Amino acid sequence: MTATTPNSATEVTDPTTDETSTPADGSEQSDTATDPEGAQEPEAPAEETQPTPEEPVEVVEGSNNLIEGAEAQSETAGALLRYLHEAAFEIGNFRFSLLDGLLIIGVILLVVTVAWFVTRLSRTAIRKISRFDGSQKVLAEKLSTIAIWGIAFFIGMDMLGIDLTALAFAGGAFGLAIGFGLQKTFGNLISGIILLLDKSIKPGDVISVTDQAGNEAVGQIRKIGIRAISVITRDQTEHLIPNENLMINQVVNWSYSSKDVRVKAPVGVSYDSDLELVTKLLYQAVDDTPRVLKVPKPRVNVMEFGDNSVNFDVRFWIEDPEGGLANIRSDVYMRIWKLFKENDVEIPFPQRDLHLRSSKQLDQLVELISAGKA
Repeated sequence: MTATTPNSATEVTDPTTDETSTPADGSEQSDTATDPEGAQEPEAPAEETQPTPEEPVEVVEGSNNLIEGAEAQSETAGALLRYLHEAAFEIGNFRFSLLDGLLIIGVILLVVTVAWFVTRLSRTAIRKISRFDGSQKVLAEKLSTIAIWGIAFFIGMDMLGIDLTALAFAGGAFGLAIGFGLQKTFGNLISGIILLLDKSIKPGDVISVTDQAGNEAVGQIRKIGIRAISVITRDQTEHLIPNENLMINQVVNWSYSSKDVRVKAPVGVSYDSDLELVTKLLYQAVDDTPRVLKVPKPRVNVMEFGDNSVNFDVRFWIEDPEGGLANIRSDVYMRIWKLFKENDVEIPFPQRDLHLRSSKQLDQLVELISAGKA
């Protein structure tokens, strides 16, 4: 008996064709690390970056420079200044120390003193310029004053080392203040400059001034300021008139083109008077009065035949209106009065005649009055 052994298939695996080897198509294997159970390792969380707080801004940078200079000279002085610098408070991102305040006060005193002294020197120099008239000198003084103080302001800011951006928050409020509170002030400033450029009103001119009650007075301009002009009347009352009012309202300038002013003095005489004699006496009264000019010549005119008098108008000229108009008119009237008295010229005045009609009641009243007196 022959034993038959069944054929058993033997699997031969080629090492070069192992299923665990890299595929032939070149695809990459995942590099993710896996544990024996097939779970992925968790990634570490990213750390959050905390924002660094902004350092406060020094409002006055000059304090640091002052401290550095003091420390280079003396440790004690530097320590004292640094102590003052540490005593500070903050507003938002801005830091303001006690040393800043002291430094600001010192710089302000220095700058104001120097600016005031330079302003005085500039005014003295401008007044010595002979080719400038009064209004041009005043205008030059105002412009130089504005320029000097403007330069002084920026020099002070530079000395303090103030960062102008630190003051930017006040720009809006300052703009509103100019728009509302300082509107009139800037208007008067510009009006004063225009008046000086136009030369329509200048120091020394004689103008008519009306007070709040409506009374008109003649005064002389003493000075033109930044806000208002100063006018002094004959009774030594000083009126301060805003420059803007002179630009808007009508102003009577008695000495704008010439100081010669004509004054009128109306006079009335009786109908029984000799008009030729009256005319001669009026001319004589004007000629005898001081301050009256001979040229242009005075003029006497018959104006009208009134209800009670013949009305004359005496017109004469003076060259010094700042000396007053009412007083020269009074002097002329006093001289006319004396001449009329000497020549028996009557100055009429209103008279009223009462005519009483007789009646029983009136007769009884007269009798009662007479009996009472008896």
